[in-house]
Amino acid sequence: MFELKGAMTAIVTPFKNGKFDEVSFRNLIKRQIENGIDCIVPCGTTGEAVTLDLNEYEKVVGSCVEECKGQVGVLAGAGSNNTKKVIEMAKLAQSLGADAILSVTPYYNKPTQEGLYQHYKAIADAVDIGVVLYNVPGRTSVNILPDTVARLSEIDNIIGIKEASGSLNQVSEILEKAKEGFSVVSGDDFLTLPMLSIGGSGIISVTSNVAPAMVSEQYDAFVSGDLEKARMLHHKMYPLHQMMFIETNPIPVKTAVALMGLVEEEFRLPLCKMSSANKEKLKAMLKEYEFLGG
Repeated sequence: MFELKGAMTAIVTPFKNGKFDEVSFRNLIKRQIENGIDCIVPCGTTGEAVTLDLNEYEKVVGSCVEECKGQVGVLAGAGSNNTKKVIEMAKLAQSLGADAILSVTPYYNKPTQEGLYQHYKAIADAVDIGVVLYNVPGRTSVNILPDTVARLSEIDNIIGIKEASGSLNQVSEILEKAKEGFSVVSGDDFLTLPMLSIGGSGIISVTSNVAPAMVSEQYDAFVSGDLEKARMLHHKMYPLHQMMFIETNPIPVKTAVALMGLVEEEFRLPLCKMSSANKEKLKAMLKEYEFLGG
């Protein structure tokens, strides 16, 4: 079973003239692997997954699996507010060779805790690969409570959770209550170090689209016991983490990699291009971090 740990990138999905840009996508993945990232996470929030149709989803996950070639893990996003649709996506991801799926809580429906349990149990029962819960109440308006996570952790192939509630109290409670071996990874770049310090297993990062080496180095420094380096990198990256959320994710991060010449600056509605003022701030910061020329 896939082990959920390390520095993982929630990768952007490049578009060109309205279509999935596979060439740029594969080049992004190569860059991530070369810079020490442990796992690629396609078709998540950062990958504008909700705007992909099933054929595009198949192309994105399939090309990711091919490009990773067993070098690093593939944790494919498979989330919706329709359990039947998630199961279809999860089965497709499994057939394409993904190591595990990452499934966000159903948004808009606002299910009860029992509804969340039944939703994830149905998904886990439908596939043999690992299932990772994704809790981001700021986007979905529903919070998987620690007791529900603990119940779900008893299901063999539910292997961990991406926690983006922003609450270290909640993370601590999950780590205390969940089954031994259940992984908790950060869904917020700025909380990576605090979460690692209380028992977290890694980060599914937005910032690593821009700065994969630094995100990877921070994780490696922590696990090797070099806390001084991990803290230094935390503070060094903190302004960049903040910039990645100056507008709705993935607008800033995709704009950043576009400014770096890695993808087209193209979004799908209802997301749109970054405001001119914020884009100038982003450009200045990328120059400061030496990701752009002077």
